[in-house]
Amino acid sequence: MTKVATFSKHRAHKISDREILLRDYRIAQESRQASLMGRKEVFMGKAKFGIFGDGKELAQLAMARYFRDGDFRSGYYRDQTFMFAIGQSNVREYFAQLYAHTDVNLDPASGGRLMNGHFATRSLNEDGTWKDLMKMKNSAADISPTAGQMPKLLGLAYASKLYRQNPELRSLTQFSDNGNEVAWGTIGNASTSEGMFFETINAAGVLQVPMVVSVWDDGYGISVPNEYHTTKCSISDVLRGFQRNDDQKGYEIFVVKGWDVEGLDRAYSNAARIAREEHVPVIIHVIEMTQPQGHSTSGSHERYKSKERLEWEREYDCILRFRDYLVSHSIATHEELDKIDQEAKQYVKSEKEAAWNAFSKEIKGELNDAVALIRQASMASVHKVHLEQMADDLSKTLNPIRKDVISTARRALWMLRTEPEENKTPIRTWLKDLSELNEDRYNSHLYSESDCQVSKIDEIPVQFNVDSPMVDGREVLQACFDHLLKSDPRFLAFGEDVGKIGDVNQAFAGLQAKYGESRVTDTSIRECTIIGQGIGTALRGLRPMAEIQYLDYIHYALMTLSDDLASLQYRTKGGQKAPVIVRTRGHRLEGVWHAGSPMGMLLHSLRGMLICVPRNMTQAAGMYNTLMRADEPALVIECLNGYRLKEKMPANIGEFTVPMGKPEILKTGKDITVVTYGSMCRIVMDAAKDLHEMGIDIEVIDVQTLLPFDLNHFIVESIKKTNRVIFADEDVPGGASAFMMQQVLEEQKAYYYLDAEPVTIAAKAHRPAYSSDGDYFSKPSVEDVVEKAYQIMHEADPNRFPAL
Repeated sequence: MTKVATFSKHRAHKISDREILLRDYRIAQESRQASLMGRKEVFMGKAKFGIFGDGKELAQLAMARYFRDGDFRSGYYRDQTFMFAIGQSNVREYFAQLYAHTDVNLDPASGGRLMNGHFATRSLNEDGTWKDLMKMKNSAADISPTAGQMPKLLGLAYASKLYRQNPELRSLTQFSDNGNEVAWGTIGNASTSEGMFFETINAAGVLQVPMVVSVWDDGYGISVPNEYHTTKCSISDVLRGFQRNDDQKGYEIFVVKGWDVEGLDRAYSNAARIAREEHVPVIIHVIEMTQPQGHSTSGSHERYKSKERLEWEREYDCILRFRDYLVSHSIATHEELDKIDQEAKQYVKSEKEAAWNAFSKEIKGELNDAVALIRQASMASVHKVHLEQMADDLSKTLNPIRKDVISTARRALWMLRTEPEENKTPIRTWLKDLSELNEDRYNSHLYSESDCQVSKIDEIPVQFNVDSPMVDGREVLQACFDHLLKSDPRFLAFGEDVGKIGDVNQAFAGLQAKYGESRVTDTSIRECTIIGQGIGTALRGLRPMAEIQYLDYIHYALMTLSDDLASLQYRTKGGQKAPVIVRTRGHRLEGVWHAGSPMGMLLHSLRGMLICVPRNMTQAAGMYNTLMRADEPALVIECLNGYRLKEKMPANIGEFTVPMGKPEILKTGKDITVVTYGSMCRIVMDAAKDLHEMGIDIEVIDVQTLLPFDLNHFIVESIKKTNRVIFADEDVPGGASAFMMQQVLEEQKAYYYLDAEPVTIAAKAHRPAYSSDGDYFSKPSVEDVVEKAYQIMHEADPNRFPAL
């Protein structure tokens, strides 16, 4: 039965300390004033948008009391009071983020890259190495998509279970104290309608992990009331079947009112104990919350709330109720609390002004430089009047931003384009110097910048003995995974069918029996939270391999991969990392749902991750060895039709590495360069034999990775020799083949060396039909490659190569 924490007339012993209560009241008032003033800053044009945590203060203070060093939060954008209370954010940082200050010392959560209310602690030192996470209170980096915080919450909690179960991890004391850490999640009531919420709740119940989920329920999702969101209008009623009992494992569920001082304290005290000691997940449904300023600065809640509801919200404002509690229990007088109110207001105002001054001073300095340079250039310019007007307009800009400054300077340079170099050089040099600064401010850290970035991992060639046996490709992977499991206790693998049967293609066969369930683990069918498990465990120092059984199923997890994992280093400006290896298989097989190659979609969605496309299992094993030495997240797409093909067993199976962003020549040739990857390598190599008989000598290049792509511009060197190029893959037209063409022709300037039109070979625009004929008529064949290459040579020399 759901446990309801009700209001009591007697003070709870946990919160009887007067100083703690008055400190909490002060934090609540400071947080409320930050919300009120933050909204005004947006309306004054000093910030773009605001979303605030007013109305949620009291519950967050209760949660903060039981949040310990080593614990992790995965929440959403209304948790400012909680972050203030645990000392991992403050009012000045809060406003720095509102203004988008790019200094990580002033906005440590994101360096100005995240909208206000998006919190993160810095888990990494400046060199990218881990801090001691057990000596700090931790917050995973927030994302905006509703319920998007839930999948990694599961992983953060799962890590505690692994640290408790696996004695080999005991030495990793900077990440865990025997698994005694709790993962705390927060979510709004309306967002519990999302599938990610339900998937996470179910998975955590199955896994029995120390996770406490707080649902902040103010009765609405923007303008839509609960009756449109939730069955029975109550998420705790909906989840009642998850409640544990004497015979079945499950959740502990508490319902408490958001203005009930003692009820909240008891709920969080009990939740922390149950989760921390028993590793049982807990849901706390905090009802009767308010949202005094509405959803955000984009509109007023008075448009959709009745007068009666607005009056109720004023009466049951949690800070007002907290104040009444303190007075009625003789903890403080009205006068004392009035004094705190005034001090809080003044404090927030001064911190806001300090944040604004720091932000605007930096930009005004750049503005003054630009104005001076434009005025200087105008003195000797035929466009003197126009340039001086530009300088005047810029100097009078109200609340200028960098765009105003840089845009004006660039346009001034346009106006000076026909004038002597000495008149243009000062502005051009200044813009170049600022461009480098702005590159760091706005564009850095998409990928790792540490000494463990993939580009710094040494290449160790694969070795074979004279008597190296020929084995199924899957056996090469099995040997690689065996070595990783044996040599690194941080490495673990999980996914659908990965455990008992060793994955659907047997690359983990026998390894669960050898290393245990905590290392090689089956999961239910839930791709989104499989990725979440990977993110959360990686955030806590482990090295997870999260398997998506088939590439076609990655769509279920795409938002989590794109919005959370791929952007993590970027949106924290190097403050957090999650080096997850996402293993899957795709390309050729049979049918609409087992032959997927949506590479263009992945290339566009997953910038910030590596995308590895090995042609065989030996290459895949080398990539896994590389990734385990690196600190970047990656997607590795094995060839679905390659597990039973024979390969030599490497002699240095756990040591050799495949470099990322370095193509490999599979066959040298002089007539046409063919750029490809994955399963298409076999198709192209077979085509090369037929073309050789026709007198055509193609050079075949396997790119090996799409992200990064040919870092040293290796492919253009081949095109300088052949002067012709084909880009071939199995994606839809305009997908990865177009990406490769853009990289080589535009980025590598190969256009200048072509004597023939560049050609792409891709699959049909639809998914492949079932059966071998469906594959043949849907995806590129040997005949397709031969005929495309032959046509290129026919155009070059029709006498030697007459039309087919």
